Amino acid sequence: QVQLVESGGGLVQTGGSLRLSCASSGSIFSINVMGWYRQAPGKQRELVATITSGGSINLVDSVKGRFTISRDNTKNTVFLQMNSLKPEDTAVYYCYADVSLSFSRRTYQYWGQGTQVTVSS
Repeated sequence: QVQLVESGGGLVQTGGSLRLSCASSGSIFSINVMGWYRQAPGKQRELVATITSGGSINLVDSVKGRFTISRDNTKNTVFLQMNSLKPEDTAVYYCYADVSLSFSRRTYQYWGQGTQVTVSS
């Protein structure tokens, strides 16, 4: 019922920029947290950035000063602006959302299919 679709990945040279988008759809009452995970070859999936419904932001140390997460609450969309990209940023980036589907306190977690980001040296 709820879907997350990522876009904006691609190939970029070191120092370049990309802007990832994640559009959510379905019967979402509210989005509590949206964020981005990434998984590089041979590595575990790691949390990159999150943003809460109140606008609180967390970034993993390795991307601080380079990445920015933002959201458009009216469109249930989250963005990840990635600047000064490095080869070590190469990974599949997955959108994540923790949502409420009703007035209850229950929350549900959804994942996008991922979008490839490749940074060449």
